[in-house]
Amino acid sequence: MPDNGAQKNSRSYLLAVEDQQFLLRDEMRPFRFGMEYAKAELALRDWGVRSTVVVFGSARIPSPEQAEALAAAARTPAEKEAARIAAERSRLYEDARAFARIVSLRGGALAVTGAPRDNVIATGGGPGIMEAANRGAAEAGAPSIGFNITLPHEQNPNAWSTPALTFRFHYFAMRKMHLAMRANALAVFPGGFGTFDELFELLTLVQTQKATPRPIVLFGRRFWEKAVDFRLLVEEGMIDEADLGLFEIVDSPEEAWASLVRRGLEAAPAPPVPEQPRVPLRARRRPRDEQMKPPGKS
Repeated sequence: MPDNGAQKNSRSYLLAVEDQQFLLRDEMRPFRFGMEYAKAELALRDWGVRSTVVVFGSARIPSPEQAEALAAAARTPAEKEAARIAAERSRLYEDARAFARIVSLRGGALAVTGAPRDNVIATGGGPGIMEAANRGAAEAGAPSIGFNITLPHEQNPNAWSTPALTFRFHYFAMRKMHLAMRANALAVFPGGFGTFDELFELLTLVQTQKATPRPIVLFGRRFWEKAVDFRLLVEEGMIDEADLGLFEIVDSPEEAWASLVRRGLEAAPAPPVPEQPRVPLRARRRPRDEQMKPPGKS
């Protein structure tokens, strides 16, 4: 019998799902696009994630720990000034962290087993404001999502998003779709091109009624009123006066939460606390002579 090793070793003999060279052909792009959709979609369903609150903002905002490290290492006037600026900007990190904690505790992410999870914090998965929001959710004991993207200079996922809900996308379009499709609300902190891109994409979808209306808050009045002259867009006839009502500008985590709720975000009741066994009153009381003893004395 002739040897069939050449046939078995041929790339054509590989199963399609095992043949990376085949999967990466240009002609297979629609299938890769679909797989990126399906992988995250199925994982989110498995976790019962029904809706999200998306947090955008700069990857360059330092944590308080990073700002403190810069201050401790600063020697020159320039380094000390950089440390001072970092400390100021780290307040945004703390605001994003506090906001995500509030949303996680009050919004429904802490659903009881088997119930749908609502208003789960979702971010782009990277550092800065994204890390702060994932961190706030984790500190509340809630799951959170990180939608990472493959970039030429690799973005590493932050350590606070739920591992099983930490995704990585090749296509920006699919990543944006997943960020938008479950979003009950959007909170946008100061940021750069990427933050503006995500913000204006969502505003456009709502403005053109391609997406249902949802509350949007821009965090940091001083930044947004200087960064974008929304009033000028109205005066020049580029948007309608009513379009200014698509969002509100806020300055604190509690103000942001109040705005979202006032504009339609439905808060979920907290999970029920398990009942504790009732202890008879007599058993709860200590003998009078024991009550009179100083703590630690017997």
